[in-house]
Order: sequence, then structure tokens, then C-alpha cells
Amino acid sequence: MAENHYPWHHAKRYNSYSEYFRRTFGQRVQKVAIDAGFTCPNRDGSRGTGGCTYCNNDAFNPSYCQPQKSVSQQIAEGIEFHRVRYRRASSYLAYFQAYSNTYAPLPDLKKLYDEALACPGVIGLVIGTRPDCIDDEKLEYFSSLSENYYVIIEYGIESCYDKTLIKINRGHTFRDSVHAIQRTADYGIHTGGHLIFGLPGETVEEMLAEAKIISQLPLNNLKLHQLQIFNHTQLALEYKSHPETFKLFSLNDYIDFIIRFIERLNPSIVIERFSGEAPPRFQSGTTWGKLRTDQVLKHIENEMEIRNTWQGKYLQI
Repeated sequence: MAENHYPWHHAKRYNSYSEYFRRTFGQRVQKVAIDAGFTCPNRDGSRGTGGCTYCNNDAFNPSYCQPQKSVSQQIAEGIEFHRVRYRRASSYLAYFQAYSNTYAPLPDLKKLYDEALACPGVIGLVIGTRPDCIDDEKLEYFSSLSENYYVIIEYGIESCYDKTLIKINRGHTFRDSVHAIQRTADYGIHTGGHLIFGLPGETVEEMLAEAKIISQLPLNNLKLHQLQIFNHTQLALEYKSHPETFKLFSLNDYIDFIIRFIERLNPSIVIERFSGEAPPRFQSGTTWGKLRTDQVLKHIENEMEIRNTWQGKYLQI
């Protein structure tokens, strides 16, 4: 094993999500996904129609997530799902995952979140949303919840470049993301972000430069995904017509890129994911064979060991 020079006492060469959970909760905690039937402002005409060009929520929603079911039913089925497929956990985070989970009046949100927190074993909330679907009234509510529960709001940043956000029909700017993340942190609420690498028109140099930009935000957690092109999306049509405008990473290229990215990333940011996966039936020729995310992670960790590198090694702020 190469000599470790990274400036912290974690077992891994990056600020890992599993270690973060152990530090935070002292035990294994499992996220249980929920589809509460939300939509998005770029779907219903408020900001646009059609949604994000890459979006197909069915590609990552577990089978038990069905919005016609109550929140408590989905949580109960999700807990049973994880007991059968994975190691058993005794505590759970209710993960409101599909679409924009703060895109409703506050009284409606309270009913859903209060129902989730009343379920046995649920100790907190993970709320996926957009930066233009939050306001001070909602943040005050989440801040009050965070006094007794773990609460994190995950924002879909996707890109730091407005030119890209326009191309993928996000309906918000990067400045909106910065404002939402800052306000959430100001209220003492944990913040998460999500970035996609390989969106049309972005160069590798532009994607690498996002590490410095993101490192300056008060983010606690970050999810990093390679672009996946899903069937029955606008992006799939664009890829079929103009594949030369896309940077679809091979596995080896992505491993090299993502290591270079995290070398430039603030080491205080917890990395939840390095890559994404979806069932092959949803994908339009962009899979890495049958590799799962944990296998991709192992490749990344091995290469970091070989290079004797770590998160934040070349951080410049």
C-alpha cells in the first residue's frame, strides 16, 4: 500500500459517504426512497414544459416507489425491500427523491414530511429539489425540523454554466443554485448538490473547472454522475441526431477525469456518489457493460491508490 499523505484521518482517500454516516449516526443508516407525486416548474408551465431533457425518473425509482401509495406505505415497503436485498439497518432516512420535493405549498409539504417522520425507525429526511423551489418560509420549517431530526436538502445543480442549463431546459440559473445553497446553510440545514458530467457542449476543461466553483459553496454533500442517456427523453433524440456534441465518457476516461476532479475538490465536502447507474433497458447505448456503481467505485479507489492522490490535493480557492 502506498504511503498516505492525505491530510485527514479517514480510511479512504476521499471524504466518503459511508464514513460520514458512521461519524454522524454511529451506526448503519439506510435511505428509503419515496415518490410523493411531485412535479417540476419546468414541466407544468411555470418555468417551462417538457422537463429536463435528460430526465426519466423511472430509470432510478425503486419498484416500490409509486405515488398512488401513501408515504408511510412506501416507507414500510422500502424498509422490507432493503431487509431482503441488503444488510439490515435499524434506522432510516426518508428520501423524497422523484422530481422537485419542495414544489408545493408549505401546508401540503408538512403533511408529507410529518407522515414520514412518524414512521418507526425514521430519524430524518433527505429532500431532493430544485434551487428555484425553496423560500424562507420553507427553510424556517426545515430548520425547526432539524432541531430534532437529521435534515438535508439536495439541490440539482447539474452544471455551473448557464449556457448548459439553458440547453438542458433546467429553467433556472447557476446563480439560483448558489443563492439556494447559501440560504439553506444560513438556516443551519445540511446541504447537498448534484452535478452531471458530459452534458452537451461542455469541454473536459470546463467540467474540471467546476471543482473550484463548487468548492467555494457551503455544501456538505455532493453527488457526481456521468451523463446517461435514457430512452424516451429529448436528450436521446438529440444524441441520435448530433452525437458529436456529447462527451460520453468511456469507463477509463471517466476514472481519470473524476480523480482529477476530486483532486481539485474541497476535502470538507462529503462525496455521496462518483457515478450513476440505471437498468440497461432504460439506456440508449451509454452503459459500461454490467458494472454497478460499487464496482466503478472500486476502480476509482484502486487508481487513487496507484497515483497516491486524494481529495483536495490540488485544491485552489
